[in-house]
Amino acid sequence: MSSSRPVLFLVSADSGCVRVDAEAPHVSVMDLGVTRGDGIFETISVCGGRAQALEPHLDRFVRSARLLDLPDPDLDLYRQAVFAAIDAHDDVAELYVKTVMTRGVEGAGVPTGWVYAAEAADFAGARTEGIRVVTLDRGLRHDVAQTSPWLLQGAKTLSYAVNRAALREAERRDADDVIFTSSDGFVLEGPTSNVILRRGDTLVTPRTDQGILPGTTQASVFEFAQAKGMKTEYAVVPIAELSSADALWLVSSVRQVVPINRLDGVERSIDVEFTARMTAYLLGRRD
Repeated sequence: MSSSRPVLFLVSADSGCVRVDAEAPHVSVMDLGVTRGDGIFETISVCGGRAQALEPHLDRFVRSARLLDLPDPDLDLYRQAVFAAIDAHDDVAELYVKTVMTRGVEGAGVPTGWVYAAEAADFAGARTEGIRVVTLDRGLRHDVAQTSPWLLQGAKTLSYAVNRAALREAERRDADDVIFTSSDGFVLEGPTSNVILRRGDTLVTPRTDQGILPGTTQASVFEFAQAKGMKTEYAVVPIAELSSADALWLVSSVRQVVPINRLDGVERSIDVEFTARMTAYLLGRRD
């Protein structure tokens, strides 16, 4: 439970970046982000008062807007709001900042935007001890982004009902998280994370052209690995390779990198030392 209050800034072309009371109402019940989940967001980790991978997050924010046929977000305003929210928040070890843009009130044609900062949860246990994961069929082929782009696979939208349902199913199966798989037998991503496998001295992640959200944290992990002389690969990964991999991780912006210690009920060993090195690198990033 967060011990400090969130900080909220509204973002608009007319008013710019304005701080408001985070506990007061600000979004219309007619807003399409509320009624239909029609909007986009990014979640940015902040360590030591510095936003991590801010520009890749903002680039992905624009990419998601274009996939949804939304106007491009004003990145100068959003960037200003991110910095203002960080500065205004209490000094805590780890923070996250969320940028949001919806299609706005139905019929108005004006987007609604805001940025808020809140204290991050304590993920120390998951980062060191690992998590239990189950595989769940997403019900779509791995090439759905090419065959059916209107399904918006690979966009970071506000429509997270399916992702939350998957996590509830994981809990019912005595697990902490999920790896989605395609209906034709390939590894995709987690509800809020990317998947990384290790084969010897190579780190592998599923290719993003399979309807997978390009991961900012995953990209940083690959940068770390390359600097250490390891190979990295984006690949189409059959489900069977999860079991044969030397190690498995889920990576995401706030939780960072967590090893998988059990997959579909089968215990797995975790590489404690290498995970610690990745975590230290990620927490020490500066944009």
